[in-house]
Amino acid sequence: MIIAVVGIWVLIAGIGSLFQAFVYYPQFFPKVLQGLLAVVLGVLGAAAVFYFINMLVEALPKRVSAGLMPYAFLLPGVGLIGLMLLYPTVQTINFSFANADSTAYVGLANYVSIFTNVAFLSSLINNLLWLLIVPAAVVFFGTIVAVLADRLPGAAENVTKSLIFLPMAISFVGAATIWGAMYAYNPPGQPQTGLLNALVTGVGGDPVSWLSQTQLKLNNLLLMVILIWIQAGFGMVLLSSAIKGVPEDTIEAGRIDGANELQIFLRIVIPQIRGTMITVFVTLVILVLKIFDIVYVMTNGRFDTNVIANLFFQEIFANSQSGIASAIVVVLLIVITPVLVYQVRAFRQQEAMR
Repeated sequence: MIIAVVGIWVLIAGIGSLFQAFVYYPQFFPKVLQGLLAVVLGVLGAAAVFYFINMLVEALPKRVSAGLMPYAFLLPGVGLIGLMLLYPTVQTINFSFANADSTAYVGLANYVSIFTNVAFLSSLINNLLWLLIVPAAVVFFGTIVAVLADRLPGAAENVTKSLIFLPMAISFVGAATIWGAMYAYNPPGQPQTGLLNALVTGVGGDPVSWLSQTQLKLNNLLLMVILIWIQAGFGMVLLSSAIKGVPEDTIEAGRIDGANELQIFLRIVIPQIRGTMITVFVTLVILVLKIFDIVYVMTNGRFDTNVIANLFFQEIFANSQSGIASAIVVVLLIVITPVLVYQVRAFRQQEAMR
């Protein structure tokens, strides 16, 4: 037992000190060496920690050891979750009641400030628009593409799905850069490098600064198109798998009863893939609530396109207002929590029905 306790302490202290050395003495550890040491020592260190945990528990009386063994092996994972997720969450909530540099408490002043701030309320409205449009659009287009692609012969289906899924391999920043070229604007009389303006001027129109068009939130809609383009492949893959899993007997029964293809799709297929559609929708809701990269790269919140995550970034890094930034994050956490609870409950219901 003593050997196990000492072994665990030495491993944690040793690996932790090594990672601290990476930070304080980077000149002695090239990036490649840091990566190799992190991988090797991380894997071997984790295996050694579990070995000593097993030794420690087995040193206890047999009955106690049998009862503690599962919890002992869960302890490192739960401890890391607490360290990396729960502690920062609690600390962020704590800082949301503090001043700009988190040195004194100011009560609810930060929350009063953000809810009376026009920029924050505008960001909330923009996030709401993203929530209403993007998840529904991804589910809609993903379902349509899945149905159409499934009707293609084998090789054509695979190629089509691969091309549609390809944007998922692109980072949000990369996708924003690509679509930035689509929306690019040059003053009248100059060559238009953006595809949209090239088409507009090609038919005799004047170029448009698309990302500054605030009428009917057009610029926000153009930013949403980027995320829909990226995530349509994700929705297609899941929904295609669900559609293929619909029993053929139910479809044949509908045809025998005289239902046409549209009726079969709406009344037989859709009800049976409803769980997958909800999963895709909720996943996109969570993603949209955290959307940041696309807005930051395309407009950085200018022209009334800001969202909550980007506003948080501006407050904590540009304005050095950690208290207000923490309050914004807490509001985002409160908004996301009911969605997460619903997703967990829906998943459990699906598992119970299997």
